[in-house]
Amino acid sequence: MFLFTRYNIFWKYRGITLWPFIILTKEYREDKVLVNHEKIHLRQQIELLILPFYLWYGIEFLIRYFHYKTWDKAYRNISFEREAYQNEKELDYLGKRKVWGFWKHIKKG
Repeated sequence: MFLFTRYNIFWKYRGITLWPFIILTKEYREDKVLVNHEKIHLRQQIELLILPFYLWYGIEFLIRYFHYKTWDKAYRNISFEREAYQNEKELDYLGKRKVWGFWKHIKKG
């Protein structure tokens, strides 16, 4: 389910996925790449039964933040984000994605 907002309420981010919603600023409602990115996050959340996804995401963010010392680098290196950014332009990705597809994006450092 999509929700649209007039203002960017997510700091510098254009959208966010909070199960079961994909929330986007109105200007990006037709952005197929961004929508695909957020749909990848929905699939990740389903696979991890939603709450564990958020716990894992938060813990991995903290680990990455202490390692990289910057918010953006920590965010970009979360395994869930790596999978989504790497595959967001492949609009049929979800049709061929393997279960726990984010797993191969976990790495040290």
